[in-house]
Amino acid sequence: MRKNNFIPDKILIVDAVIMSVLLFLDQFTKYLAVSHLKGRPPVVLIEHVLELEYLENKGIAFSLLQNQKFLILFMGFLVLAFLIYGVFRLPREKKYCILHMILSALVAGALGNIVDRMRFDFVVDFISFVLIQFPVFNLADCYITVCTILMFILFMFVYKEEDLTFLSKKKDK
Repeated sequence: MRKNNFIPDKILIVDAVIMSVLLFLDQFTKYLAVSHLKGRPPVVLIEHVLELEYLENKGIAFSLLQNQKFLILFMGFLVLAFLIYGVFRLPREKKYCILHMILSALVAGALGNIVDRMRFDFVVDFISFVLIQFPVFNLADCYITVCTILMFILFMFVYKEEDLTFLSKKKDK
């Protein structure tokens, strides 16, 4: 009987679907922002709380590293490679399904901002939480922030040390 190693596990198919859907949503909302917000005043959703405001971010989080496109892209591709490696390295067991979903969303977030930077030389931001004067952000940023917080919580309070042995390069004897 021939074994085909090129057929991905079902969880990897689910990971790919999650990545694709979230990347599509990110890019679609950015398309809408460019089409309907660029060159116009902010759209108030909740007065003094939430607005849609077009912004071109040539840096990274909180506008750091302004105009450093190649450095930012290099770092982005390194993070993306690490995340994709993590997706494939994660065990295909039920208790790791949430980590598969989180890493898939992180990949979509990283890729969403990389796509912008390659297409436009900047990232399209449009969500403005004016209540606390928070920096303008986008869906990809939401994926990254929420998933990072979820991973922290999982690693601190849910998974035990023995659950994370797959992260070690050492093989069990």
